[in-house]
Amino acid sequence: MATKTATTVAERELRVAEAIHSGEMEGLPVTAASRQDAQEYVAGNIDSDELVARARTRYGLD
Repeated sequence: MATKTATTVAERELRVAEAIHSGEMEGLPVTAASRQDAQEYVAGNIDSDELVARARTRYGLD
């Protein structure tokens, strides 16, 4: 079983900024709902697994 590593708000904020930038460089829009989910992740209200699950659900990838 893999262990989870705790991250700081600053680390999560950097990860989100990098992901958004990467998507924008590829021409992918980031929706308001996706940005809201990202802010929930940055705030520590959801973990990265939940963030990914929400994105997959939003785009019908489940």
